[in-house]
Amino acid sequence: MSITLDQARTVIEGALTKARSLDLKPVSVMVLDNRGSIVAAASEDGVSAMRAKIAHGKANAAIQLGMGTRALMNRAEQQAYFIQAMNGLAGGDMVPVPGGVLLRNLSGDLLGAVGISGDTSDNDEAAALGGIEAADLIAETG
Repeated sequence: MSITLDQARTVIEGALTKARSLDLKPVSVMVLDNRGSIVAAASEDGVSAMRAKIAHGKANAAIQLGMGTRALMNRAEQQAYFIQAMNGLAGGDMVPVPGGVLLRNLSGDLLGAVGISGDTSDNDEAAALGGIEAADLIAETG
């Protein structure tokens, strides 16, 4: 089972709505399916050039290692060499800081991941959680 395009669009719209309600800097949002393929993406006007790649790296890290990027950041602080090695295996496409969140349905099935970048990592994660809530999905940050 994987996230649908409609669900991914709802996550994106909800995340952008949450980002605006929090008055965040412009953000990029990336939604990946449970295989790590892009389902949907959006970047707000004025977002800096690297933010879409960072958002992808957050979502990719979450889906590839099966945990939210807040948990990966904590692991990186304890096992920096392990996370560095995993990032090498991923071709440098893992960003282990908050803002990458796993998406599950109400039955607990892993559907994919969302990654957001543009503001502080904590704010990026808050926007992601807003998008996931809007889609009636379950967030897994840790």
